[in-house]
Parts: sequence; C-alpha cells; structure tokens
Amino acid sequence: MTPSPKIIDFIKAFEKCKLKAYMPTPNDRPTLGWGSTGPDIKLGMTWTQAQADERFAADLAKFSTGVSGAIGRAPTTQGQFDALVSFAYNCGLAALNSSTLLKLHKAGEHDAAAGQFGRWSKQAGVTLKGLTKRRAAEAAIYRGEP
Repeated sequence: MTPSPKIIDFIKAFEKCKLKAYMPTPNDRPTLGWGSTGPDIKLGMTWTQAQADERFAADLAKFSTGVSGAIGRAPTTQGQFDALVSFAYNCGLAALNSSTLLKLHKAGEHDAAAGQFGRWSKQAGVTLKGLTKRRAAEAAIYRGEP
C-alpha cells in the first residue's frame, strides 16, 4: 500500500513546514522541514522548500515501507494504513513495532487497536494538547470515519 493524498495532507497539516531547524517542545529534538528529525538535523540549519519537500518524500517512503513490513499480511484498509503511517512518522517505526497498537491490528482487533492511539499523547510524561488532537484524528482515520 501507499499513503493516500489525504494522509499526506494530514501529516503536513500537523507538522507545518519550518525551513529553519527548531525545537518544537522543550523535551523534543531538533526538527526541520515537514517534521524531519535525525542525527543529520542540527539547530540552526536551514533548508529550501525544495529540500524540505524532498526529505518529506524520502521520509514518507521510509515510513510507508516500514509500516508495510510491520503489518505483514494482516488485512488492512487504506484508512488503517494511513493512520499507522502518520503514527510512525510522528512516533517512529521502533515505537510502532513494539506497540500494543500494532499487535492488536495484526490480531484483527481493530476497535481495540483504534483505542491505543490515545495512549501516545505524552512526551517526557507530559500530555501534550497537539499530540492528543493528532492521536484522536489518527484513531478516527483508522476507524474509517470521515
């Protein structure tokens, strides 16, 4: 599967492109472009819009491939796939791979899996309003709600 245009717009809406690296929250890590992080991102770096868009495409491909591998042959709707890609894009593939969310999805327990998104709304033990909103929206996408 590949991410739908809807989830691409969704991720971009939450990530909000920044062309200068910054710290989204005090307990975060340097972030640049459409939410890109990693050892290559340092505070003060700047990108052009083209660089940000190229990195977004590469990151999205990486997370899409990672989600596809993680779900294996488990029956998955487009909405479920999209929500899992958004989750992985924000939390990382390691978090997805070790999550109860993924275990429940693979077991076909989709209602219970949808309920797991909300458990991922904290950073350093503090519930963040933006993460709470994003996880609720991802759960709705996962459930196939408009």
